[in-house]
Amino acid sequence: MIVDCAIYRDGRRSDGPDDLSDALAQARADGNAFLWIGLHEPTEQEFGHVTSEFGLHPLAVEDALKAHQRPKIEVYDDSLFMVLKPVTYDADNDTVSSGEVMLFVGDSFVVTVRHGEGSPLGEVRDRLEKDPDMLRHGPTTVLYAIADATVDHYLEVATELQTDLEELEAEVFSPSAGGTRNTASRIYTFKRQILEFRRATGPLAVPLTRLAGMGQFSTGVPFVEGEAQPFFRDVSDHLTRVNESVEGLDRLVSDILSAHLAQMSVRQNDDMRKISAWAAMAAVPTMIAGIYGMNFDHMPELHWVWSYPAVVLLMVVLEIGLYRLFKQRGWM
Repeated sequence: MIVDCAIYRDGRRSDGPDDLSDALAQARADGNAFLWIGLHEPTEQEFGHVTSEFGLHPLAVEDALKAHQRPKIEVYDDSLFMVLKPVTYDADNDTVSSGEVMLFVGDSFVVTVRHGEGSPLGEVRDRLEKDPDMLRHGPTTVLYAIADATVDHYLEVATELQTDLEELEAEVFSPSAGGTRNTASRIYTFKRQILEFRRATGPLAVPLTRLAGMGQFSTGVPFVEGEAQPFFRDVSDHLTRVNESVEGLDRLVSDILSAHLAQMSVRQNDDMRKISAWAAMAAVPTMIAGIYGMNFDHMPELHWVWSYPAVVLLMVVLEIGLYRLFKQRGWM
């Protein structure tokens, strides 16, 4: 459904005609105005009217309706199509969730389509409406502001993930809690959240590089003003920081998981050595008792007066000797 629709003349909001065709024609006639339409999870029928009025490419329309797209940018004859994936992080449940924002930028119009939660569109529109000097630069400003808000929130999510990872690291290397059964599961779950985060941040590098006019994309992008390239370079720099942080988090989680598994293996070896030591100590008196428990008539020492205390003393001496030996070797 259409969440918001307005014409912005010289950076200031004004209500336009209800008919989208008339509103677009009016924005183009003014020269310094553009139309901004915001939609939230539109149906095919609802979006069909927008598609016909603005001449949007059918492939881009299909992507906008079905969602589940990777961040990307595509240029068509009449519009520019870009996909962003805003991310939210629930620290209580340690879960990363992503939504989707699709932008159609063309001659004097911007169409934004939102799927899921965590979208910065409302905040961006409010902030831009309070800054007419920036908004008067047209649709390019909207594209930049949404990309900038999305990437800035990536930085916040990366910081929160770093904080939670430090807590998880402290738990793993804690002598008391490092060996819990749920620790490995938590580490693996955390790694999956980082993977979800990477799916949003990684593919966005190329579209921002293209908008920034860097490298092989120095020719610029249609429907985006060349003066905006430095601003997109700033967003691209922030995204680079995010991607470096995500890579560092991913490597650290893998190292923590390896360290945890190594700790568990060492603890299991320690437990097995202790069990083996106690089993060896228990085997000695069992063996002696078994020998003297055999029912033979002619066995030496059976009828001696000091046989019983001598055997008991032998068991005690052997047990003490074994205990000291295992203690010295760290088995007990």
